[in-house]
Amino acid sequence: MLTTPEKIAFLLLVLASLYFGGGALLRVYRAIRRGQPEDRFDNLPARLGRALWQTLTMQTVFKKRPWVSLLHAFVFYGFVFYLTVNLVDVLEGFFPFKARGGFWNGYNLIADLLTALILVGIVGLLIRRYSGAGRKTFQWNEKTPLHEKVRQGIPTDSAIVGSFILFHVGSRLLHKAAQAANLDYGPDPFQPVASLASAIFLWVDVDRIVIFEHVFWWFAIGSILLFIPYFARSKHIHLFLAPLNLAFKKEKPGALLPIAKDFEELEKLEKFGVARLEDFSWPRLLDAYSCIMCNRCQEVCPAYTTGKALSPAAILISERYELNQILPDFAAGKESPRPLMDFAMNEESIWACTTCNACIEVCPVGNEQMLHILDVRRERVMMQGEFPAQLNNAFKGMERNGNPWNLGADKRMGWTEGLPFEVQTVAQNPEAEVLYWVGCAPSYDPRAQKTARAFAEILHESGVSWAVLGKEEKCTGDAARRAGNEFLFMQLATENVETLNAAMEAKPKTIVTTCPHCFHTLANEYKDFGGQYTVKHHSDYIAELIDAKKLEMIPMAGEVTYHDPCYLGRHNGVIAEPRQVIQATGLKLHEPGRHGKESFCCGAGGAQFWKEEEPGNERVSTNRYRELKGTGAHTIAVGCPFCMQMMNLEATQEPEGQAPRVLDISELVVQNLKRQPAKAGEATD
Repeated sequence: MLTTPEKIAFLLLVLASLYFGGGALLRVYRAIRRGQPEDRFDNLPARLGRALWQTLTMQTVFKKRPWVSLLHAFVFYGFVFYLTVNLVDVLEGFFPFKARGGFWNGYNLIADLLTALILVGIVGLLIRRYSGAGRKTFQWNEKTPLHEKVRQGIPTDSAIVGSFILFHVGSRLLHKAAQAANLDYGPDPFQPVASLASAIFLWVDVDRIVIFEHVFWWFAIGSILLFIPYFARSKHIHLFLAPLNLAFKKEKPGALLPIAKDFEELEKLEKFGVARLEDFSWPRLLDAYSCIMCNRCQEVCPAYTTGKALSPAAILISERYELNQILPDFAAGKESPRPLMDFAMNEESIWACTTCNACIEVCPVGNEQMLHILDVRRERVMMQGEFPAQLNNAFKGMERNGNPWNLGADKRMGWTEGLPFEVQTVAQNPEAEVLYWVGCAPSYDPRAQKTARAFAEILHESGVSWAVLGKEEKCTGDAARRAGNEFLFMQLATENVETLNAAMEAKPKTIVTTCPHCFHTLANEYKDFGGQYTVKHHSDYIAELIDAKKLEMIPMAGEVTYHDPCYLGRHNGVIAEPRQVIQATGLKLHEPGRHGKESFCCGAGGAQFWKEEEPGNERVSTNRYRELKGTGAHTIAVGCPFCMQMMNLEATQEPEGQAPRVLDISELVVQNLKRQPAKAGEATD
């Protein structure tokens, strides 16, 4: 189809496009390589297979916004097929053949229909982007720190990308429509949309139709070549990088990695945490380039939802804009000109994070926004010594007495008072099958102690052999680590692993805990310090006892709603088991709108429990309590001592008699536990 001069011009344009576009992509690659090393290449075939499946099925995209996701699917699947379409169109331009008839009929039908769907999808997405609802979705709290080029840059970039897709796909449709209007070819029943569009050319002289074929071929293919140099700095680059990001995503992003393998290595480090872009590990920089800027993470963030400065989306977007701004120098190895706190974060935003993992769970491209914040917290605490003053008391308590309450170890068994049986330590019962890791809150907090006693009664009633560490138990260090104090966490982890390994010498034990934060740390993070354990949350273990007929329930009437703790449901996928326990009690379960992996945070995680909440429109716990109470249930069931405290804090604000009860799963079980005859006279608290 193309003339010889056109072919020469096309080849020159291809070379120019590849030179400038390839150079831009190479700079992006080098920028990402500037990141610190992190091993994400284990089980590489499985990683790549998972990423391919998630990308092609778009399951991560359809987690939220189903109608918008459908429009995106039209564009995505169309563009995947268009890789072939554009190649065939180029071959048609260079060689004397037309992709019609026989084998090409199915190809043409798919290409034609996808062309229409792409246009429908991109028009719908552009309308949404620039409508009132879209502007609301893609805006930020006035307190949110944001790179100075973002507010103007995003709508401009969206317009460029959207216009390119419209122009490219629309031109391709008109090219095929002109072919259908050409008497040498005529309409094609396997290209119904293009054949219908050929009516546009009814006014064109037959001998001039070929001009329009050439013009729209150049518009369609040439627009790609002109867009390629811009591609690397546009959000459209996620088309290539998002699948890679999904492949290299951590299985459990909330399971943090140590900054050193031991204290000897730690002492050799000159820098802790992240202050500048180059301090991030390479997956963090890949996050910034993979971000689609959809703000889904912002929508589910407890801090942002309640009017605080933090927006996980704004952090990654700001990092991306800074990288684009300094890309040539940064890719060449030069130091970034300013710290992250100057353009992507501030003190208020980094300390508002509850580490609930909602941003990571909802992200369609596999970003790990929460880890960016925790990296910066480490630098603020360990390098600058700058953190909320209230955390200092918790840090001192964990360092001096092994618990953030800063109470003596001699009081750690105080929760056992009032129980009608002796609670044995591992020293007394080294052959125990179950080690109950009590945790700091159930050991020292009066309300959480009731949970500990209830679970102890369940263990006692079940007949299993169990024990506790007693005074040997210390805080797992969860709050210290989430607050950025990695040194303190390593100290506690090392001591606890030594204690636990010694406790396992006589007989391996299943560790059971009533605290999801302890559960998460023991199960997922102590592995890096030599602690390989079987760890279960008490709701999971109670469900097993019920299934094994070691516990028998007397069905009770009533209605209950269940609050999924972030560190149990979203971080670790323990969702069905607590509900199985509730079902066994006979209570009717009313689910709140946000539950399971979509549950809303109570506001205590990420060391928030130990500090004043950052200023906003309301407390995170207020938002969640309102939703739980709105179910109409008379009881709020929880599976975490910190969730318990936060919900009780809200309940105490209610007029007397109007607040639902807040009970732990174990307390629900104890209330209607059918006790063995020999133990029927034993009292419960």
